[in-house]
Amino acid sequence: MKTRHPTVADVMVTAVITVRANEAVKAAHADMEVGAFRHLPVLDERGRLVGILSDRDVLRSVTKPKAVLVADIMTRDPVTVRQDQPAHLAAAIMLDRKIGSLPVVDDDGHLIGLVTQTDFLDVARRALLGLPLLP
Repeated sequence: MKTRHPTVADVMVTAVITVRANEAVKAAHADMEVGAFRHLPVLDERGRLVGILSDRDVLRSVTKPKAVLVADIMTRDPVTVRQDQPAHLAAAIMLDRKIGSLPVVDDDGHLIGLVTQTDFLDVARRALLGLPLLP
């Protein structure tokens, strides 16, 4: 019997809070604090991914004297993965690039999920306990 390796779809979350590029960073930061998120995907009016806002981006904007928009500080054209890719490749990308999350997009660039360090920590916890890696 062949063992199936986990895919990105197996570890990603699909209930993702998003923001728009024209929103104020202050409002996005409030969403991050309430939900205890460190990354917010940024979508255009058609629901396509155009950037990602991290807690580090927000911290750097605190020193700016005027109101800052998400578009001013987000990472544009973030690295993405597809849901059918092996999860270990997503983990390798995150380690190589020293990033904490990867947006998961479809062929049209629409966001369908997010995979984060926390998702991979849960996989590691399950492996260390000898539990099945897939739910």
